[in-house]
Amino acid sequence: MERCVQRSGYGQRSRYGQRSRYGQRSRYRHMYKDVSKMVCRIALSVVIIISGSMILKTGGTFLRQNTGFLTGTERADTSLGWNLILVNKDYAIPGHYELELTQLSNGKEVDSRIYPALQEMFDDARMSGLQLYVREGYRTWEEQQAIMEERIAEYLAQGYSKQEAKKMAEGYVSIPGTSEHQLGLAVDVNADTSASSSDEVYAWLDANAYRYGFIKRYPSDKTEITGVNHEPWHYRYVGREAAEEMKENNFCLEEYVEWKESH
Repeated sequence: MERCVQRSGYGQRSRYGQRSRYGQRSRYRHMYKDVSKMVCRIALSVVIIISGSMILKTGGTFLRQNTGFLTGTERADTSLGWNLILVNKDYAIPGHYELELTQLSNGKEVDSRIYPALQEMFDDARMSGLQLYVREGYRTWEEQQAIMEERIAEYLAQGYSKQEAKKMAEGYVSIPGTSEHQLGLAVDVNADTSASSSDEVYAWLDANAYRYGFIKRYPSDKTEITGVNHEPWHYRYVGREAAEEMKENNFCLEEYVEWKESH
């Protein structure tokens, strides 16, 4: 808050019509302060831009997530809609991407736009006698990075070189900035093994998830295209229409996006 002060006589004109040297010094001090403030603001803006971070809005709370700078990786195209954003080793999360998160009963979070379909799918699975839960939902950049580092450390401990460990880890864990979990559109679904087997849950999801707009993101027969090994627990929301077309044509997301762009 500014204080109200009365100017001293030093800032007034002398009887000869010129400001005194004291008034000139005061004016220079104010000019210096204004320039300093401007420089600080410009520097702050540059820091924010260079940091490559974005703000994710979640129910009135803002989460800061670093999108990073991935060499040789383009930003994902959003022209097909938020539900068909393709992120993988070649396409990173766009810098302007924002989402609102909804927290599940076990504390995990997902994009609020997929929550109704996810809840409907779980309700129907439980009506079929299965017990399942979301093991993983939305992740921050830092969480994704920690998982990657943990997997690399496991391979290093087994005697693999750093280069080998990194390559093997990337076959199971997405590089931070390219993970669907960071979009909030993917969930890892596990069975409550005290009541259902994993095979039962995975089989039901494989047969029915498309009805709710979800696809098995990394099928066993598409590894060469997706670059990720088979994950029967990882489901990605794409919307009902897209999921039905992908199921009918046996498309993975990479194939479907290419098909959509050519039609």
